[in-house]
Amino acid sequence: MTPNAASASSGPSRRSFLASTAVATAAVAGGMPLLAACGGSDGDSREGTTAGKAAKKILPAFVAAGVVTPDIPSKNGSAVGFTGKLDLATLKTSVPKKLGKGGKVTVMSPFWGSPPKGDNPYYTAMNSLTGVDVVWQNQDGNTYDQKLGAVLASSNVPDVVVVPGWNMGGKIPSAILSKFADLGPYLSGDKVKEYPNLAAIPTDAWQRAIFGGKLRGLPMPSSYVPNIVPFYRKDLFEKHGYEVPKTTDEFTALAKEITNAKAKVWACGDMKWTAFNSFGVPSGQEKPLGWILQDDKLVYRVELDAYLEALEWSRKLFAAGYVHPDFKLGKSQAVDPSTKFAAGEFLIYNNDISSWYGQQASQATQNPDFQIWGMDIFGNGDADPVIYATQPANIFAFVNKKASESVIRDVLAVANVTAAPYGTKEYMLTNYGVEGTHYTVKDGVPVKNDKGNQEVANAFIMIASPAATIAHPDFPDIAKGQVEWQQRMGAFTKKSAFYGMQITEPTRWTNLSNDFEQLEDDIVRGRKKISDMQQAVADWKKKGGDQLRDWYRKVLDDNGPAAS
Repeated sequence: MTPNAASASSGPSRRSFLASTAVATAAVAGGMPLLAACGGSDGDSREGTTAGKAAKKILPAFVAAGVVTPDIPSKNGSAVGFTGKLDLATLKTSVPKKLGKGGKVTVMSPFWGSPPKGDNPYYTAMNSLTGVDVVWQNQDGNTYDQKLGAVLASSNVPDVVVVPGWNMGGKIPSAILSKFADLGPYLSGDKVKEYPNLAAIPTDAWQRAIFGGKLRGLPMPSSYVPNIVPFYRKDLFEKHGYEVPKTTDEFTALAKEITNAKAKVWACGDMKWTAFNSFGVPSGQEKPLGWILQDDKLVYRVELDAYLEALEWSRKLFAAGYVHPDFKLGKSQAVDPSTKFAAGEFLIYNNDISSWYGQQASQATQNPDFQIWGMDIFGNGDADPVIYATQPANIFAFVNKKASESVIRDVLAVANVTAAPYGTKEYMLTNYGVEGTHYTVKDGVPVKNDKGNQEVANAFIMIASPAATIAHPDFPDIAKGQVEWQQRMGAFTKKSAFYGMQITEPTRWTNLSNDFEQLEDDIVRGRKKISDMQQAVADWKKKGGDQLRDWYRKVLDDNGPAAS
């Protein structure tokens, strides 16, 4: 891809998540377990989930894309990889016939940065390719939840509204059911074959697009293997003879060896996110994934002994002075470590997988010795890491319930273009813009110019995206490294009980777990104690955690757990 470094952070920021899913969306093709419906016989419940025979009737047929053959096939749920140079003359065509009928479609979507003018060459070219006049109503991604709530509460809803999973709190799930159309009549079963690129989106991702018993969303597939990688300075490791750790104890010993505060060198950043994977703690980013089965008992992540052990291990790194002082400030996600990591002030940190390429590309000319690499997630003691899969889709585009059939079909025409696979003309235009205007190709490497960076950004990819792909023609070794890291880590990755399910919690418990993340950050920095977390968990159970467990147990009993 182009050398545009993703926003760096020590945790999974929303923007880096977008960069990761748009550039390297890894999802498992097919195979979502067909589960039984929950929450009402009409299949349109506002709480619970929809699966089983009801889901089978709703889901689009899966037809693998045969347009392009990847250099590295998927394994253990990894993305597919492309390591060759790009030849524009040999790009395939995945949409031979323009499906749009020339209608106008308004789209509201989050945007990070300054949105381009509506008549820019990128938007004009995409509209020409799709046959649809798409008019963008871009909103600040950092405050998108506020705008989203206001728009959905009004009677003036655009034709298409993009909703990221992290903005689905409060009344948003209810609004999705009342404001947006059922796309099943156009996409369920073999109907999707009219849109071949949509048919190639993995079934798991479509399963996540079922809201209230209806196929309402167009998904952006995301990775099966969690996207947080423990990165390290490979060049400095080789220079000093450091060994990549294989256990949490080895990591601690290495951190002690590296740290020399007087020389302004520290071992690492906040390693909390890696610790959760090392100790076998499911993610807290998506609430259903935080629930796992232990001896047939449903347990939430904060109740696990491993949860406290991971926090304690992370706390000790801070307490021993192995963590760069910048990470002691505020929340872990608020730190931008890219400059000081590049300067060698610390040698290890965890970040979104997109930073692997982004960091290397940004340092390529000014620091030619710089080499970032991803270490395998290490286990605790003699145990292997226990990694829980991420949801197969977490950003969705919805169509207004009041939209006419012609508008819906125009939206699907656009989505069929934006979901085109890597190696096609449609993918290049969607992701790079117009050759000569937005990018140039030199020695098989497409490079965006300033205009491309400004105009070709988080717009059309939000309507729909292809399945898992990683490709960096300018850094093929990193593309190969990313895919192979996913393949190795995929061997330790398993599905939690509610993997792939789109679950709407009762609103009375929506905010029950909101304070845990801040408390985690306070504990690892020594501002709070492990006992404070134990008290918080006890309070959580009393305030509704135990009732929420019973509610999730009913969902599980009615549906069965996700297949491993």
